[in-house]
Formats: sequence, C-alpha cells, structure tokens
Amino acid sequence: MNDRKRQRLLDRIRRPSGTLGEDLPDEITVQGTAIDLTEFVFECKRLETISEDERNHIEETKRQLKRERLARKQRIARDDISEEEGDRLVRSIHGLDRALNALEGLDEPSVSEKIRQKKLEDARELQSLIDQRP
Repeated sequence: MNDRKRQRLLDRIRRPSGTLGEDLPDEITVQGTAIDLTEFVFECKRLETISEDERNHIEETKRQLKRERLARKQRIARDDISEEEGDRLVRSIHGLDRALNALEGLDEPSVSEKIRQKKLEDARELQSLIDQRP
C-alpha cells in the first residue's frame, strides 16, 4: 500500500463520524484474550449501580481496548499491509471506538434522569423562595 492510501486510512480513523453505522464487534481478541464485547457492553449497561469491583473491571477492559486500538492504528501506520487489510483494521477500530463510547457513558445519568433531577432542583429552589416570603 502506498503512503497516500495509508494516510487516507489513518484519516478515516480520526473522523468523529467514523463510528456511525458501525456495529460493536461480537468478540475481540485483546492481547491473546478473547472478550465477548457485545455481551460485556450490554451487561454493563443493564447495571442499575456499579460496584467498585465492577468499576475496576470496566476500567481495566477500557484500558485493554485502548491499547488494542493503538496497536491496530500503529499496524496501519507502520506495517506492510494490503489496502484490504487496512480497511478491515479501520472498521475494527471504529467498532472498538463504539464500545469505548458506550463504556464511557455508564456513570452518566440518562437524559430523562437529568431532566428529572433538574425539575427537582427547580422545585426546591422555588420552595426555598416561597419559604423566605414574609
């Protein structure tokens, strides 16, 4: 693969819209260990609360996924690979990005929860103003 095609593949990795339409990989091998990624992400999203042990496991998995992402990107940048292999690696990196994005948002409340919290905060503030009236 020539340098121009290699650069085009690397540019695709950097595009924020690159993950749109990409699926989470069902399973991925990271440093010799197979991870059922789709199941792991969905199990994490189902959790009402995240215990310290679960949080540590999620953080370790995110670190592994980031290392794997970097290794695949470096393979595109440095190795003598075909354009087809480079394209496959870009798609797999986008899948890793989707998984990382899903795992990053686990601690944040949903939009509906944020709205509910804002309404409660506004009601408390209004009650406080009413209570201050002479």
